[in-house]
Amino acid sequence: MSSAAPHFIATSCVRRRLDNRPPIFNFSSNMPSTFRSDPFQTNPVIRASQSRRAFTLLEILVVLAIIGLLAGLAISNVDKIFGGAQTTTAALFVRESMKTSLTTYRIHVGDYPSTSDGIQALIAAPANKADRWRGPYIQGNKVPLDPWGEAYQYRSPGTKNKGGYDLYSKGPDKVDGNEDDIGNWDAPAAPAK
Repeated sequence: MSSAAPHFIATSCVRRRLDNRPPIFNFSSNMPSTFRSDPFQTNPVIRASQSRRAFTLLEILVVLAIIGLLAGLAISNVDKIFGGAQTTTAALFVRESMKTSLTTYRIHVGDYPSTSDGIQALIAAPANKADRWRGPYIQGNKVPLDPWGEAYQYRSPGTKNKGGYDLYSKGPDKVDGNEDDIGNWDAPAAPAK
């Protein structure tokens, strides 16, 4: 029995915490936290910044205001962005897309559709040329409208393209004969305003 006592005393004096921190004696439990001398106590400034991980209401409102301003600028410029795309779409249609269909019609029938037949002749055979017509020359059962919802205008023989045809859109103002008309002639299309 006497041999057990010294062993107990020796181990209790050497005993350390598992995390290798020195034992903390709680002598200052009644003292204010500013007077405690715990070397492992976290700095209150660091602890506050680590615990603050959320946004304040003011920060959220500032971000929402910035997003609102950016959205307002984008919406006000949508007309400028898509206005140019509409002009480009109409120009591609009258200069490139219909060119192949009208040329194929001319090869089969012998001439471009007349002004009275119009580009509707690419979908349904004209009465006087039904024997040579091998269409339809465009897909669908309707001629597409221009980007502003108006029908494309067609003349053969053309007034701007002598010996050919004039195919054009009235443009954004939807008035025939203005400078904003977009046609298959050499003049570049007027920019949308």
